[in-house]
Amino acid sequence: MKTDSDPATRSWRIARAPGGLPLVGHAVQLARRPLEFLGSLPAAGDLVELRLGGRPAYLPCHPELVQQVLRNARVYDTGGPVKDKARPILGNGLITSDWADHRRQRRMVQPAFHSARIAAYAVVMREECAAQAETWRAGLPLDVADAMQALTARVTARALFSTEMAPHSVAEIQRSLPVMVRGAFRRAMDPTGLVARLPLAANREFDAALARLHGLIDGIVGDYRRSGGDRGDLLSALLAARDEEDGGAMTDQEVHDQVMTLLLAGVETTASALTWAWHLLAAHPEAEARLHAEVDEVLGGRAPEYADVPRLVHTQRIFTETLRLYPPAWMFTRMTTEPTELAGHRLPAGTDVLISPYVIHRIPEFFARPDVFDPDRWLPERVQDVTRGSYLPFGGGSRKCIGDVFGMTEATLALAALASRWRLRPVPGTTISPRAEMSLTAGRLPMVPEPR
Repeated sequence: MKTDSDPATRSWRIARAPGGLPLVGHAVQLARRPLEFLGSLPAAGDLVELRLGGRPAYLPCHPELVQQVLRNARVYDTGGPVKDKARPILGNGLITSDWADHRRQRRMVQPAFHSARIAAYAVVMREECAAQAETWRAGLPLDVADAMQALTARVTARALFSTEMAPHSVAEIQRSLPVMVRGAFRRAMDPTGLVARLPLAANREFDAALARLHGLIDGIVGDYRRSGGDRGDLLSALLAARDEEDGGAMTDQEVHDQVMTLLLAGVETTASALTWAWHLLAAHPEAEARLHAEVDEVLGGRAPEYADVPRLVHTQRIFTETLRLYPPAWMFTRMTTEPTELAGHRLPAGTDVLISPYVIHRIPEFFARPDVFDPDRWLPERVQDVTRGSYLPFGGGSRKCIGDVFGMTEATLALAALASRWRLRPVPGTTISPRAEMSLTAGRLPMVPEPR
């Protein structure tokens, strides 16, 4: 990969975002057209100041600056208004915990994603992908977004809670999690905090869904505690985890918070990216034809397995490029814990920093023809043209997504399993555009399965 010069010696461009309004600053633009607004800022500078209400916030628009933030998690800790609103929902898990807590949690959760366990989870992925393929009917339109959400919910639930988990529990997660995600996003985007307190039907639905999820998780954790043993799933690994520094185990509340976090991260993000992948494949017949040729050659008509993943190279490149164009985690925030400098600009303690993979992934300086779907940009001979640190769908540094290998494995198996039997065609007249919600979604995507 290409590298840039030393960031300490560069001459950085510092700018202020145009178009701020009295009192609210740029909050209206960020709420109404976040992708277009943020995407316009790299032209202004390498580090751009904007205002969210009366507070300044900074958007780094260069990979070197982004990596400087991500690599120093103690100074640029998770924080900001989005985190404050997420904590009552997710608890103190990997996404919301402060630097010191996160270090301990990461050490304890990491064994649950060891390669040997990923291989076991892949059995669940294989079974659920095969079951999904059986539900489709030739010529009968389906909502791909719903289908991928259902698939990733079943995979994540069974990976978390073993293959013996009662079907009604999986169904409850499928029912309640999307309601929780929508409600969490509404709260995160409300700068006043008033929407959550209004007597709205959506709030009642959110509260009920969240209560059902909390009750379900508490019941399952209690059952595991009583029965003991390793069922080969994520929850067993969390309960067995011991801190290498003090030997302590996680409390039931800590386990609960990690399960909530892994459910949110494991279902919504992968489902959104898979939905975009099917849309892109239908719009790019050559990439789709190469996908079909690869799965036919590698699989020979059977269902894909974990051992096939390294050979499904074009399939992986398709998903890698999908994540570049439509990264589910389109923006996340950090907050400075002490005075520091970024791009030579002084940032006081408590300053919000916005990181947008969507923005970085579409800057022409770092990705040739950034708006073009080009899986071959990830070929070994071409990937060296990508600037180091410019590709960050899973974040980076010590807070890089702990489930990145899980998600890539699941997506590769899903694309291979479904593409080996079906091709998906858009319903005529369908138009979609990115929706910057809790993840970067396509919304409803009606498509027609055609047997291969």
